[in-house]
Amino acid sequence: MLRRVLALVLVLALLAPAVMAQDEEAAPQMGFWEECETPMGLPEAITIGGVFAQSGAASVYGISQSQAVDLALAEINESAYLGEGVTLEIIYADSAGDKEQAIGAMTKLVEEDGVVAVLGPTLSSEAFSADPIAQENGVPVMGVSNTAAGITDMGDFVFRDSLPESAVIPGTIEQATATLGLTQVAVLYGNDDDFTVSGYDVFVESLEANDVEILAEATFAKGDVDFSAQLTTLLGTNPEALVVSALAAEATQIIVQARQAGYTGPIIGGNGLNSPAVLTNSGEASEGVIVGAAWNIASPEALSATFTEAYSAAYEDAKPDQFAAQAYTGAWLMATAIRCGGSAESLAIRDALAEIVDFPSPLGLFSFDENRNPVHTPVVQIAQGGAFVVLGAEAMEE
Repeated sequence: MLRRVLALVLVLALLAPAVMAQDEEAAPQMGFWEECETPMGLPEAITIGGVFAQSGAASVYGISQSQAVDLALAEINESAYLGEGVTLEIIYADSAGDKEQAIGAMTKLVEEDGVVAVLGPTLSSEAFSADPIAQENGVPVMGVSNTAAGITDMGDFVFRDSLPESAVIPGTIEQATATLGLTQVAVLYGNDDDFTVSGYDVFVESLEANDVEILAEATFAKGDVDFSAQLTTLLGTNPEALVVSALAAEATQIIVQARQAGYTGPIIGGNGLNSPAVLTNSGEASEGVIVGAAWNIASPEALSATFTEAYSAAYEDAKPDQFAAQAYTGAWLMATAIRCGGSAESLAIRDALAEIVDFPSPLGLFSFDENRNPVHTPVVQIAQGGAFVVLGAEAMEE
């Protein structure tokens, strides 16, 4: 039954641009891959790797990522996207949110398993440790949730389809400032993680650009569970909003403890807060949390709705999050690079990936820029009733 559902979903996804072309206003513009013929001579099995956090605190992101990739690969193979008899397979390695484990996972996949490309790792800190291994071996690696500054600076085999904080936070602060009339805030951030420090830097720049005063700052370390001292200091300045750069585990406790301390104002977060798990684990305390995002489940994109329906059908009515949408898109981007490059060689995959522009995806029309960073429209979300909804009438443009 699942195979029939996936096959139908894929047919709809692949036909969506043609069907929508009947309505010129709704029709997405296809890119160069529209002219890619089904490749000939590919090996019967092409193996890529997936480095995702399947255990530990970061598994709130990594599990949905691997599920989304499995869905994408099932669709790719059901449709014979790479040719009849050709299957795209994946070997997973658990990074557990740990830098050293991510290094070991990437080394195994690239040097022992001989994968031709890699999706992941889940965290930016893992990517900074592990991606150089892929770069040194000439294997393309695509971060599907790495948003810290400098990810693609590691080399020309390093890509990401996850919008960096620098592409999302400025719009988040701009829209939040306009909507809430912010003039003064307090800032709390993790000072021992590449992602949270990068987010903090962009928050500071964005707040200054919007003439918002930072009344006070405080820091914490990954693994901390008691934030009472920092919150007492920060909330004592009576900020109009609390700005937080944190990963999910710490973010949850910060939200809960801020509310317990009597703070009822908005909490504005970076990408680490953009997880259903944060809302679920913080309960009613999450109401009013504002987060920038690359994707929202309410997206009007036709392929987004198709993806959401397929994911829910495959995983017992579970709702996909942004991390799932990016991982799913990443798998399709890899498959498209293999198809359009006409090769399962890593160098050819790298070169074809770099040429992708205006690719119709659940994220919207997707392109890589000259630095292998993603280009598409982000949104600003607010937590309401235990779910993220788009803040304002329209998704903002960077």
